[in-house]
Amino acid sequence: MAHSSVSENSLCYLDYNATTPVLAEVADAVIAAMGRFGNPSSVHAAGRHARSAVEDAREAVAAMVNGAAQQVVFTSGGTEANALALRGLVSTSRTNVIATAVEHPSVLAHVGAEGLIPVDDDGIVNLTALEEMLKLRPAPVLIALMLANNETGVLQPVGAVVDLARKYGALVHCDAVQGPGKVALDIQALGVDSISLSAHKCGGLKGVGALVLRKGGDVAADMLGGGQERRRRAGTENVPGIVAFGAAARAHGRILSEAARVQRLRDALEAGALAMAPQAKIFANGKPRLGNTACIALPGISSETQLMRLDLAGVAVSAGSACSSGKIAASHVLLAMGVPAEEAKSAIRVSFGWENTENDVSRFLEAWRPLAASAAA
Repeated sequence: MAHSSVSENSLCYLDYNATTPVLAEVADAVIAAMGRFGNPSSVHAAGRHARSAVEDAREAVAAMVNGAAQQVVFTSGGTEANALALRGLVSTSRTNVIATAVEHPSVLAHVGAEGLIPVDDDGIVNLTALEEMLKLRPAPVLIALMLANNETGVLQPVGAVVDLARKYGALVHCDAVQGPGKVALDIQALGVDSISLSAHKCGGLKGVGALVLRKGGDVAADMLGGGQERRRRAGTENVPGIVAFGAAARAHGRILSEAARVQRLRDALEAGALAMAPQAKIFANGKPRLGNTACIALPGISSETQLMRLDLAGVAVSAGSACSSGKIAASHVLLAMGVPAEEAKSAIRVSFGWENTENDVSRFLEAWRPLAASAAA
């Protein structure tokens, strides 16, 4: 792929679902945390200071999702948090883990093809198919269901899935990585057994996340060798990363207050794109979805071509998940929704955040205009 000569300072960044800018208060917290060099498991003063910083962050992350601090397990990110839940909530064979076909790859890696729950044309879980699967599988079953899709932004009916799960004695793990900063999160209201979070999706640092368990719930450790994280995750805690996560969590209310403005930007971009290219398709349009996310297909122009042209113009977007080693291929999410492969290969994801302005909408549309004209020719 061609490299842009545009500096990061002048970049029109529209890829918040991949990662977010680090918040100023997070950067300050990291600098302060670098001075707490003690091991949080040590009993001397330096260790106690580090432990105090970790526990303060744990309280903040718990408060962000209305959870209990003692039920927050810090991990290396959302991927590890998902793995910990899917391998630790039930200690039976992987055939008892089922997941929607549009889950993130970090979830699908733990599920066999026979455990995929189909979705409708908008990527929303098929509740009838889920109930049939629950009827046929021996307990305990663990259902993996994301809160919001990272590619289309569509929101899943978590409450309805939890109701079915309880009817059949199943557990529910919810990948909520895309939630913070975009929607209010409440693990108690969701009713799920666990949720996964990732700090760098909400203004924190890469390399730190959390699994939050419902009150009274527990999980068997996947990483062994130490008693850290209440024996749920071995290994010395990443103190600066965890402190940064706490700072991001404390800023959550302020970031969430930008959600309505951010949605207006997204809506303006979609309206402008459709005005230029009426044949373009916006996936899950009209369905409940994250207010910051637009997944747009431009038939006849490949995702790769669009990304290169936009990148050269200093506009950063993506094609599907950012966790695919830089490869651009047809999205498994869109394919699971029944989108033809050629159409899926023409889709890009635009995701806004708190630093975006109307100027970013204009810059995207200006850079995308020649692509829309080529598609119409």
